[in-house]
Amino acid sequence: MTFTTTKKVAVLVAATAIVAAACSSGTATTAPSSQAPAESQAAATQAPAESMAAATCSGKTIKLGGLATLEGPFAVPGQEGFRGIEQALNDYAKVPGKDGWWLGDCEITLTKEGSDATPAVALEKAKKLIEQDDVDILIGPLSGDEGLAMKDYAKTVPDKTFVNGSSAAQDTTLRDPAPNFFRFSTDGAQWQAGLGKYAYNDKGYKKVALVAEDYSFPYTQVGGFMYEFCDAGGKVVQKNWVPLGTKDYSAVVSNLPTDVDAIYVALGGADAVNFFTQYQAAGGKAKFIGGSITVDQSVLATEGAFADSLVGTITASPTSDTATDPAWLEYVKNYKAQFPDGLPYPGLFALSYYNEMVGVLKGLQAVNGDLSGDQKAFMEALAKVKFDGPTGPVSLDSNRQAIASNYVSEIQKGADGKLAAVVISKVDNIPQTLGLPADSPYLAQPVSRDFPDCP
Repeated sequence: MTFTTTKKVAVLVAATAIVAAACSSGTATTAPSSQAPAESQAAATQAPAESMAAATCSGKTIKLGGLATLEGPFAVPGQEGFRGIEQALNDYAKVPGKDGWWLGDCEITLTKEGSDATPAVALEKAKKLIEQDDVDILIGPLSGDEGLAMKDYAKTVPDKTFVNGSSAAQDTTLRDPAPNFFRFSTDGAQWQAGLGKYAYNDKGYKKVALVAEDYSFPYTQVGGFMYEFCDAGGKVVQKNWVPLGTKDYSAVVSNLPTDVDAIYVALGGADAVNFFTQYQAAGGKAKFIGGSITVDQSVLATEGAFADSLVGTITASPTSDTATDPAWLEYVKNYKAQFPDGLPYPGLFALSYYNEMVGVLKGLQAVNGDLSGDQKAFMEALAKVKFDGPTGPVSLDSNRQAIASNYVSEIQKGADGKLAAVVISKVDNIPQTLGLPADSPYLAQPVSRDFPDCP
């Protein structure tokens, strides 16, 4: 599998301490706020150069709905998702001297709803935003099964635009996509680009076992890793699928084989913390390969005896804490200025929602905020949007799925004792098919618990 460009870098930047508390569950409706510190607002209005103030839009309000997970194991990632939306609005739609967010003379409002990572609740909240709050555009959801439910719901409301949050199940866009659903973030398989080859060729891992949550997103992550790992000759000799929100991993830990080179872990949030804590307490010594959300800052910044066991873990993700791209550094600087209570580094949830929101704003700018005609002109413009995001160029394919960049990284401890993802390599312009030929057996059927397989 080949992609457009590959760059090798090696940097170590110390992570700072986490100051993030979980939001309470429930819903919140917000109007644009000017309560951020003045220096934060200044940084936001100076950071991407584009301004929407010159758009010829007047006389109406553009109503956005935001949907992210604020309960359950992904509560902290949900906060990051809303930070991503708000940072994009601050970066692109803040007008000096005016409160709120604007496209020309049209005010942009944001109504927030929180889910619990289940499709039923996500759908309930989405219907409230669309059918009761009458938002024009919905940005979300966060988790994989929620995204599949949103795709199906979008098909029943063809005059509204649905834009992904960070949900990353492959089939949200790869198979039978909704014509009014857009995803400016890459999917879970794209997030693993480069990792399988690196594990096999560079780390020498030939045989692994896996522990993953039992739903569509981890299926996609595992598939993305296995496409490369199995193709290189690697073997996945055991698969352990656990329910989302599992607290007791004792049975899984005791069942893991000891004759493997590494354990691939695709757990997120509290699930990852619980597994690593219990594995370390049981005396486990295996090396880890981490899924994209398994060793992001929502886990790395969590204090615990397990932390040292994560040093040396290899992972892949659309973000890397120590990336040195100027656009990334600017994005991180603005994130920290706008959200002093956020994570040490913005992770993939913040970036995904940020890129989704930037795509929406550029689409609105292209049509001067005109959402008439069942939003058809806006949707046509949205499908053509291209921009340079914090990690590189972002564009959409014919299924309205992002083509973007990815990092392979290794977890290291900085001089201050904090863990961070250190960039090993970066790959740009990754398509959803990962460069596989159309007749590849890996694309012959949807990813699942049993596919792909290389025991």
